[in-house]
Amino acid sequence: MASALPECYHGPLSKAECEELLAKKNKDGAYLIRDSETIQGAMCLCVLKRRVVHTYRLFQTHSGNYTLMTASGVNETTFKTLEDLIRNYKRKNQGLVIHLRHAVKRKTDLLIQRGVPNVPERRSASHPPQRKMVADEDQHDYENLADSEYVEVLPD
Repeated sequence: MASALPECYHGPLSKAECEELLAKKNKDGAYLIRDSETIQGAMCLCVLKRRVVHTYRLFQTHSGNYTLMTASGVNETTFKTLEDLIRNYKRKNQGLVIHLRHAVKRKTDLLIQRGVPNVPERRSASHPPQRKMVADEDQHDYENLADSEYVEVLPD
């Protein structure tokens, strides 16, 4: 059985929406998790420090554990749940540009089943359809743009 996703998980959030949410929080150490726009099945841990968004890729292993992408030569640490990963990186000096301090929580519940193809939504008058975002395969994610003011940061 899959574990519940943390409230800081925003699903298919675009780069611009991510930046906007973190800018509104306007606190060093503000963070959220979103789906990667370029790597299917991967997620991004986005952290704000001095008005710059730093992005770390998160992967779920075949065994269901989570890991943060590290630089080559650095031991990879795995976590049973995203909550465990978050708890670890709330501690200082764990390899992030700044430790996680202020979760940016999603405003609505997500009905997302990761890895499951399009499942039709049930709609009723009391539950209007939620907006779905589809990433254009030809669109580049900011982590891979050379001229972007945002950088992908890998732990030392």
